[in-house]
Amino acid sequence: MERIIEEIREDLSRRIAVAADRLADRTLTEDPVYAALLGRAELRERIHHHLRQAVEGLVRSSRGLPVELADARAVGELRARQGLPLASLLRTYRRGGRLLWQSLTEAVTAHDRAALPRLLPGATALWDVLDQMTDAVSEAYRRTEAAHGDRDRERRSALLDVLFDGTDGTDGTDGTDGPSAAAAEAAAAQLGLPERGRFAVVVLASDGSPAPAGPPAGPGGAASAPRVLWRIRADGEIALIELGHHPLESVRELLAPLGVRAGVSPVVGAPAELARAHRLAALALRTAPDSEGPRTALLDERLPAALVAAEAELAARLRQVVLGPVLALPAEDRRTLLTTLGTWLACQGSTTYAAQRLYCHRNTVSNRLRRLEQLTGRSLSDPRHVVELALAHSAVLQRGTEQAATRPAAPDPRVSPTPAGRARRSPRRPA
Repeated sequence: MERIIEEIREDLSRRIAVAADRLADRTLTEDPVYAALLGRAELRERIHHHLRQAVEGLVRSSRGLPVELADARAVGELRARQGLPLASLLRTYRRGGRLLWQSLTEAVTAHDRAALPRLLPGATALWDVLDQMTDAVSEAYRRTEAAHGDRDRERRSALLDVLFDGTDGTDGTDGTDGPSAAAAEAAAAQLGLPERGRFAVVVLASDGSPAPAGPPAGPGGAASAPRVLWRIRADGEIALIELGHHPLESVRELLAPLGVRAGVSPVVGAPAELARAHRLAALALRTAPDSEGPRTALLDERLPAALVAAEAELAARLRQVVLGPVLALPAEDRRTLLTTLGTWLACQGSTTYAAQRLYCHRNTVSNRLRRLEQLTGRSLSDPRHVVELALAHSAVLQRGTEQAATRPAAPDPRVSPTPAGRARRSPRRPA
């Protein structure tokens, strides 16, 4: 093979130059991405160089030497950094290989048609060389793309941290032109978020299960769903949701397939307000006890419970002052009375509906509530006392969730007790 190539080298060089011209013109005509990245002269030179490298690789292969692949790797890295699709790059390489074989056969035919049979064994060697070069290009491209993707993910995480952990303009700035506001606006711009819009923050409960990849698209498909940017940390998961025209309540449907507890902030209108929204979302999550199972808690719908969650010292005092005698009962009695109170409150003070939900007689509920009144000294007919009992009950539930978070997980994390004491399966798929 080396001897044949030496015999036709001059003619082959001319034909390769023509092939490079043809392939450059075809590539620029058919592939707009290439046309946007490279001018004709540069592309033609790269193709010409690739074809010459392939010929030299064929010669080296015939001598038992390894093919030089450094240039192919450099091209793969360069094109990945430029953002050229790998499919476009490989298509040009494949077309170049076919043109090279055509140029070889034409040059040999012009030199000595009788020598064509001597060229055929070189076909396998040529395609092996081209395969090695293509593999080197692909490997370098993918390696560079992966590294670039890692950097992009790290960069996005850092930008989200600026938004979630920064200040909200209440520390002496006016929220619009202070250093923290400027940093938030810069981070938002790099994330492609508008300066003004409708944003919310979601905080998921950390229950030791594998982190979700993010919520699925909404009912209208990915194009109509709110944009969601996830930040996964060691202590939990946070999402920034760009709501657009969607109502805040749509977040429930968005998160439902995840089967986890979540807290949702109120809507905010600017990136500088997202740090405050993050804190409020975390507060909303604390109002959704484990006993209620997977639930999306919107802060504005749970403000009384949020007040309790925001003041740990006062919540502890509230538990003791209002429900201290109940908490001092044996575990079974305590659980029964607290469950009955919680169910009665959830049923808007209806003893009948509470009895249906608890699967017991109405008189049984009435007797439990009277005992609760006697123990606490509060009357369920006094609105002020009902408020105290409701807040104290919320404080008890939140305290139970905090204690559960510090205990080892149960053997089967998919099973959780309901207020009525029955077992219910979580919709989250087992890990």
